[in-house]
Amino acid sequence: MDKAGSEQSIIALEGWLQTPAGVYMRAWEQTCLDNLTVDIFGYNAVQIGLPQIDALAANRMPNKWLVDRKVRPENIVPSALPALTGQPETVIELPAAPALRPVSLTCDFTELPFASHSLDLVVLPHVLEFSTDPHQVLREVERVLIPEGQVIICGFNPTSLWGARHVLRRVGGASFLPPTESLITMPRMRDWLKLLNMGASHSHLGCYAPACRTEKWLQRYAFMDNAGPRWWPFFGGVYVIQAIKRVKGMHLIGPAWAKKSATAPAVVPATNKRREQQDG
Repeated sequence: MDKAGSEQSIIALEGWLQTPAGVYMRAWEQTCLDNLTVDIFGYNAVQIGLPQIDALAANRMPNKWLVDRKVRPENIVPSALPALTGQPETVIELPAAPALRPVSLTCDFTELPFASHSLDLVVLPHVLEFSTDPHQVLREVERVLIPEGQVIICGFNPTSLWGARHVLRRVGGASFLPPTESLITMPRMRDWLKLLNMGASHSHLGCYAPACRTEKWLQRYAFMDNAGPRWWPFFGGVYVIQAIKRVKGMHLIGPAWAKKSATAPAVVPATNKRREQQDG
């Protein structure tokens, strides 16, 4: 997927988040992220992308920033439209959209503008699967994290009912998830993290309801969110992985001091030893 295609996929994701399925997913992820980040302490935390989710809402670090690819305009209130367009006031019904939070800075996610070993926590909500170079994004995250710093990653689960519906679109089925060619499985994500010395400590799966487009049907399958973790725990529509940056212990190597070879002890002949005993 090229850069233009990636931008279109991100725009499609933003629109999808306003659908009933998107609202359902955001509710679960917000609860999960709140539970994970509330007890992570430090000084500096960063959320990369997806301002529709406040991944650091429950975190208590003094410095929290939202990084995005671009500055997004605030939601326009319908009553303000006439003043902007010069058209007579009309009543416009808009879908329930998540409030956009202010972006602290904009950048390319493959080149994060942070010093090495400067961040305690980085959250990546649905960033890697829509990136043209997810490996480089992860390498940058590893670079900016302090030793024992933590990263939290949200992603769509390919081995789920949602993932199956996404695959079926290639054989004539209707698309359910936003268009992307790089859904990443949990085992694969764990392998990527392990290669960067970031060991996955916890993983969570949620959104076990089928790929339904209406709120009515999502409500009908709400019981699956309670039964899923017990009966089919690996088939949730989305997953959240928490990993810790591990730094191997360093050993200081000093100068190679010259060592004197130990002198061999003098050997007393047995005859002399016997003679000394007789003289005594």
